[in-house]
Amino acid sequence: MKRIGLEVGVLERLVEAARVGEADQPLSADDVQLLRGAKVMLDSGLPEEALVQLLRVYADALSRVAEAESRLFHFYVHERLRAQGLSSADLMRVTDEARKRMLPLVEPTLLYFHRKGFARAVEDDALLHLQEDAGLPAPGQLKLAVAFVDLASFTPLAEVMGDESAARVLARFSQLVHDAVGRCDGRIVKQIGDAFMLVFFDARAAVTCALDIERRARAEPQFPAVRSGVQSGDVLYRGGEYVGANVNIAARVAAAAQRHQVLVTAAVKDEAGAVPGAEFVPLGRVALKGIAEELELFAVAAECPEGESQRLVDPVCGIELQPGTAAARLAWEGEERFFCCRTCLHRFVEAPERYRSGSVSAGS
Repeated sequence: MKRIGLEVGVLERLVEAARVGEADQPLSADDVQLLRGAKVMLDSGLPEEALVQLLRVYADALSRVAEAESRLFHFYVHERLRAQGLSSADLMRVTDEARKRMLPLVEPTLLYFHRKGFARAVEDDALLHLQEDAGLPAPGQLKLAVAFVDLASFTPLAEVMGDESAARVLARFSQLVHDAVGRCDGRIVKQIGDAFMLVFFDARAAVTCALDIERRARAEPQFPAVRSGVQSGDVLYRGGEYVGANVNIAARVAAAAQRHQVLVTAAVKDEAGAVPGAEFVPLGRVALKGIAEELELFAVAAECPEGESQRLVDPVCGIELQPGTAAARLAWEGEERFFCCRTCLHRFVEAPERYRSGSVSAGS
């Protein structure tokens, strides 16, 4: 502790936040160097509360990075080499050689992405200063548009198709979301299953992004329907997360959305103003689960591109199909059902009462 120059209580809190050292083990030279750097940050004016949050973000984020490095190397390098029939000795040798070639690239790659992310964060900081000038009251509070977007039928899809197929759909959805968010200058805060939490400094950008994700998903030959919800207001930034009532409202609005719906609150409508190619359709005041007061909601209706045909809905897994892409069809009780695969057809035939009638999506 004398080497580091921190009080015992402060040191213990920083050690806990950074997950430094092992239980009942002395601090290593690297641990001490990290904590000395932490003291420099404190001496430079960063409050202990902020430093604790920052260390936790570092620990959590980089633990995920390290886990991804290890897991992806195992699945895509080690397992493929093993499948080639290498002996145990050759497998270990080739695997070690591959690791040694890749490891020196890890830290420069991390530094590259950190520099890019930090440059973007500095640009955002200018917007925070403008908000502070407008009189936001609390440290760590800022005004954002928060959006949640997910797939309307991902659970039945995963049940029918299995994990591998569901993972491929999710990977494609993730790509669509990342592309749209990048074009609209937003940020992906987190992903939980098929749900993404997004934040924007501008409400119009949030609405535009939600519509773009919907458009991109509808252009896929076979894909689940998307739904979104957006709220705008003050949120708190704590430990790399955005929290508060407005985050909860955004999540509840998204949960209330139907297939293809982009639902927004009155605050979002007022702040977004006119959105090219879209209109806000009033839905009245709606009771949302967990929200005490009813909220005035609007559905954002976008113009359908010319020539866009009706999409067919697989009644079993919920995947939507462009005409001509169905793997099977079945006439049942005077109506024609369409299926993305034989598995869904067989499930329907085994228990048709489990699935809703009809296979055509109206597109809204």
